[in-house]
Amino acid sequence: MNIPENFNTIRPFEPEELPEAYDRLLADPSFIAVLAYLYPGVPAQAIGAKMRQCGTNLEFQKTFCYGFLQQLLQKASTGCDMDASAVDVNKRFTFVSNHRDIVLDSALLDKLLIDVGFGDTCEIAIGDNLLSLPWVRDLVRVNKSFIVERGLPPRQMMVASKRLAEYMHFAITEKNQSLWIAQREGRAKDSDDRTQPAILKMMAMGGEGTVIERLQQLHIVPLAISYEFDPCDFLKAAEMQRRRDTVDFHKAPGEDVMSMKTGIMGYKGRIHYECAPCIDDFLLTLEDVPRGEIFERVAKHIDREIHRHYRLYPVNYIALDLLEGGNSHAGNYTLEEKEAFGDYLKRQMEKIQLAQPDHHFLWEYMLTMYANPARNYLSAR
Repeated sequence: MNIPENFNTIRPFEPEELPEAYDRLLADPSFIAVLAYLYPGVPAQAIGAKMRQCGTNLEFQKTFCYGFLQQLLQKASTGCDMDASAVDVNKRFTFVSNHRDIVLDSALLDKLLIDVGFGDTCEIAIGDNLLSLPWVRDLVRVNKSFIVERGLPPRQMMVASKRLAEYMHFAITEKNQSLWIAQREGRAKDSDDRTQPAILKMMAMGGEGTVIERLQQLHIVPLAISYEFDPCDFLKAAEMQRRRDTVDFHKAPGEDVMSMKTGIMGYKGRIHYECAPCIDDFLLTLEDVPRGEIFERVAKHIDREIHRHYRLYPVNYIALDLLEGGNSHAGNYTLEEKEAFGDYLKRQMEKIQLAQPDHHFLWEYMLTMYANPARNYLSAR
C-alpha cells in the first residue's frame, strides 16, 4: 500500500517493516528481560524464531497477545465479554471509549473484536508520553498502535494534530482498519467519564467536506468499558491527594510504568465491553447546528451513550449508598457483598504509600471512583 511519508513517524509498522523491528527488539536487553519474565524458562532464541514467523501485525497479535490475554484473564478476572450487537462486525469503526486502564482498555478490545467475529483487530491511539523507551515504541507499533504526539508548542501541536487526524481518516478509509481512541487525554481518575470536545475537533481536521461529514467518515462508535474492580484505584487516590497538596505536581519517573504493571496484573473481577450504535445517524440531526456547538453536542451524545451502556456491579451501588449515607440502592447488592467491598477497600488503602495520608479524603475518593459509573448510568437512563 502506498502510505504517505507524512505518516511514517506515527503509524504502525507495515508487514514488510516487521523483520527489522523484530531484530531491534531481540537485540534490546530490556526487551529480553521482559520476555524472561513473561515466558520463564523459554529461550529468547525460540521466542525470536516464533516472532519472525509472524508475517503480519495480526499474526503477531494472535500468536503472542491473544494467548497472553487469555491466561491473564484466567488469573486476574472472573470473566470478560463484549456485546457488539449494535454494530455490524463486517464494517470498520472508530471506537471511542471511556479510559480506565493504560494498557488493557485497548488490548482487551483487540481480543474481544476477534471473539465477537470481527475479521481484524483495530489500530490503537497511544500517547508518546508512554513511549520513552525505544523498544516500547517499536513494540507498540508492531502491535498496530499509532502515536499521539503530546507536550508540543502550540504551532507544532496544530501540525501534529492535523497529521494525526489525516492518518486516522486514511487508516479507516484506505487501509480499511478499525481504530480505538480514548474519549479524553489520560484516564478519568474518578471514573466520571466525559468526552473532551478537543478530541473530536482533532478528528475533524482530517477528511473532506463539512464537520459533520468528516466525523461521519470515521464511523464513531461509543464504547462502554466496565471493570468490576480497578487494580489502580489506590494509586489513583494517592495521586489525587498529591495533586491536591502539591502546588507544582509532576509525576515521578516510573509512575506510569508502575500503573501499567498494576493495571495489567491486578485483580479486575468481571469485565464487560458494550458498543452503542454508530453515531452517523445522530450526526445528521446536527446539520443546522452552529459549527461552534457541534463538538459539544457530539461529546455529550457520546457520554450519554457510554453511560447508558455501562454494566454496573454491586460495588458501584454500594459505593453510591455509602457516599450518600443511605440504602436507596440496597436492592442491587447483599449485605455480604457490602461487607466484602468494605474489606477490599481497607486492603487497598493499606497499599497507599504517602508521608501524610489523608484517610478521609482517600477513602471518599475511592468510593467516588466506584460510585460515579452508577451516578452516570442512572442519570443517562
